[in-house]
Amino acid sequence: MAAEFSAGTTVRVRDGIVAPDLPEHSIAGWTGMITQVSGKKGARKIFIEWDDETLNAMNDDYKQACEDQQLYHLMACLTENDLEVI
Repeated sequence: MAAEFSAGTTVRVRDGIVAPDLPEHSIAGWTGMITQVSGKKGARKIFIEWDDETLNAMNDDYKQACEDQQLYHLMACLTENDLEVI
């Protein structure tokens, strides 16, 4: 049975995944909690708020790249295929 992605679920980004708007930055292994799920099954967008462990390990280059593009580095929007429930 496949894991269910819903608000409050803790997830990890799968190996090989990069930030959607910053493809030069790997986010593989980052963890956080789902805050919102939108769209139809199979094409859903999963909104994740990064946990303290991920935020503390996040490098300054990523934070600066987010700031430069007016992106919010504390969270991300990914797809079901990018994530695994932990």
